[in-house]
Amino acid sequence: MTNQPPYNFSFTAASLRPDLVGIVAEHFSHAQSWEKSKSMLLSTNALQANSSASAIRMEREFRHRLQKLTASQLDLIAPSTADVRSAIAWLAAVKQSAFLFEFSAEVLRAKWETHDTILRASDYERFIEEKISHHPEVSRLSETSANKVRRVLLLMLREAGLLVEGSDHGTIQRPILSSTVEKAIRADDPRWLAAFLFSDAEIGKTNPRRT
Repeated sequence: MTNQPPYNFSFTAASLRPDLVGIVAEHFSHAQSWEKSKSMLLSTNALQANSSASAIRMEREFRHRLQKLTASQLDLIAPSTADVRSAIAWLAAVKQSAFLFEFSAEVLRAKWETHDTILRASDYERFIEEKISHHPEVSRLSETSANKVRRVLLLMLREAGLLVEGSDHGTIQRPILSSTVEKAIRADDPRWLAAFLFSDAEIGKTNPRRT
C-alpha cells in the first residue's frame, strides 16, 4: 500500500494559543511581509517566550500555520472576537497538520454523530494503530515524543473548544462557528468544516448556517 505524505508533528512546538496567533497575524498585517513581522516578533519577544530558541520555534510554527490560510481567513483574526480567533487558529492548525485534521474529522466527528461524546484513551490508540500502515513515522516516534504528541493534541482540542473536562480524556463538543468564519472556509474548501464536526450533509450545503 502506498504511503501518504508523512505527518507533520511540528504543532507540538506551540499548541493552539489563539492569543499568540492573533499577535503574529497583527504584526503581519502591519508589516505586510512575513520576514519583517518575524524580525519584529523576535526582536521584541512579542510571543513572551522563555528563551530565544523557544521564540524561534513558536514564531516559525505560527507563521507556517497562518501561511496556509487564504487572505480572507487571515483578515478575520486580528480584529475578531475570541471565538473567531480560536476558530481561525484551529483552521490554520489543521490545514498545516493532517494528523490534527484527521483525528478531529475521523475520530471526534464520528463519535459526535453517534452521540458518544466521551473521548477515551482507547479512541486515540485505535486511531494511531489504524494510521501506522500509511504513516510508519508514527511508529518511529520515541515514547517521549509520542506522549508529547498526544498531550499537545488534547490541549489543542480544549483550546479549540472541541473538548471539555469530563471522563477519561474529556467530553467532545461542537464549537459554535460564526457564519462569517463558515463562509470563509466554504469559499476555500468546505471539507475543512469536518474539523469543526460538520456532517457530510452539512458540508454539502451551499448556504452557511446563521449564528
